[in-house]
Amino acid sequence: MTDFVKKSPENEEIIHLPDIEIKTVFGDCNLRSYIGHNLVLFFYPRDNTPGCTAQANMFTKLHNQFLDLDTQVVGVSRDSLRSHNNFTEKFGLSINLVSDESEDLCKYFDVIKKKNMYGKTVYGIERSTFFYDRNGIMLKSWRKVVAEDNASEMLQFSRSIKNSLKGDLQ
Repeated sequence: MTDFVKKSPENEEIIHLPDIEIKTVFGDCNLRSYIGHNLVLFFYPRDNTPGCTAQANMFTKLHNQFLDLDTQVVGVSRDSLRSHNNFTEKFGLSINLVSDESEDLCKYFDVIKKKNMYGKTVYGIERSTFFYDRNGIMLKSWRKVVAEDNASEMLQFSRSIKNSLKGDLQ
C-alpha cells in the first residue's frame, strides 16, 4: 500500500489528494492526475443496486454541467473492474469508476463502517463524497449522503466554488 499523508478527523478539510495508483474503467492512473481540475470523489456501496444506480445515473445526467465547471466526477466502490465495466455499459454511464478491491482508498477515506443488514453485522461502504479543488486540497466532505440528491448537491457546490473564484478576481 502507498504511504499516504494521513488525515486527522479534526482536520479532514485540509487533506491532500492521496498519491495512489487506481484502476478505473477509463484505464489505470494516479489519483493525483486529477490535480488541475476540481474533483468530486464519491464512494458508493455496490454496482447495480437501486441507490447506487440512481446516484451514478444522476451524475451521468449532469456530467456535461460538471465538465463546464472544470469538475471531474469519479465514483469508488469495492466492486471489480469487470463489474464496473458491466455497470457502465448497462446504464450508459459517462463518469469514471474506480475499482478499490484492495480497499486502500476506502480505508484512507475511512468509509468502511459497521452496518446491520438483516440482523447481521457487516462492514460496508458508507456513502460519502469528497470535493477537491484544482490544487488537490479537500474543500469539503459529506458523510451518509442521500444517493438521489448527491449529484445535484455536488453540482451546486461546484457552482458556488466557481462563483466564489469569480468574486476573488473582481
